[in-house]
Amino acid sequence: MPRVLAKPDTLNELNENFQQHRLKQPVFLNSVPKCGTHLLRNIFRMFVPVDQQYHEQFIQIPVLNQHLKAFDPAQPKLSWGHLLFSDTSAMALHNVKHIVVVRDPFDWVLARARFFLSDNFQGNMENLKSGRVTVEEVLNMMIFGIYQKAPTLSEIFTHNATAWLGTGIQLVRYEDVIKHLKALDKPEAEVYFKELLSGLNLSEWPSDWRARVETGSDREQSGTYRDNLQNTAFEIPNELPDIQKQLVEYAAPGLRRLLGYY
Repeated sequence: MPRVLAKPDTLNELNENFQQHRLKQPVFLNSVPKCGTHLLRNIFRMFVPVDQQYHEQFIQIPVLNQHLKAFDPAQPKLSWGHLLFSDTSAMALHNVKHIVVVRDPFDWVLARARFFLSDNFQGNMENLKSGRVTVEEVLNMMIFGIYQKAPTLSEIFTHNATAWLGTGIQLVRYEDVIKHLKALDKPEAEVYFKELLSGLNLSEWPSDWRARVETGSDREQSGTYRDNLQNTAFEIPNELPDIQKQLVEYAAPGLRRLLGYY
């Protein structure tokens, strides 16, 4: 599998600043890659004892069988990963609180390109950083994939997100998290984060929830946050160009509507 280089965080130490309640059921944070996985993980970590957090592996299909203990109801853990929909993953997550994180496919194309072109990602696509392709060509590769190197947008969203819909998962949109992080002092934010974290079955809602969320969402604690990526080879636009938006709709018709983006 490709390697991701990210600086370690100090959240396990900061977790000690908060009184924690024991998990009673395994919880798995599943996501489409580049949809705010680390952000969600870090927020959840501030509400769960460190010894109930599964740090051994970022769980994916190739290593699933070696890490089934993360889902053991007798020893509940908070775990995370990119777990494709399949018979083995569905059985592994039986009786596990399953949260699936998605992102607007328009913004996902930009985030994926930004990550692949950074020094934090080491895989078989170093040639993209050579300067011999344009940023527009890279964006199209993020949509349509790269032959024998990277799957298409449609394939990734199909297997990591849409195939899980209707199976009892809790769907989380990255943009909703960001919206409420920017307005933590609003009553709506408390309502949102109570619902977001409801799968933890906390015995009581902590009065210091804002401090926990602020600690977990600290950008300095996320090695894959866009501003922490190193030496991005291109200047990636902040908004997907119109033609690439049309290509997303062509490549994955109905996807944005299905995920609730219009």
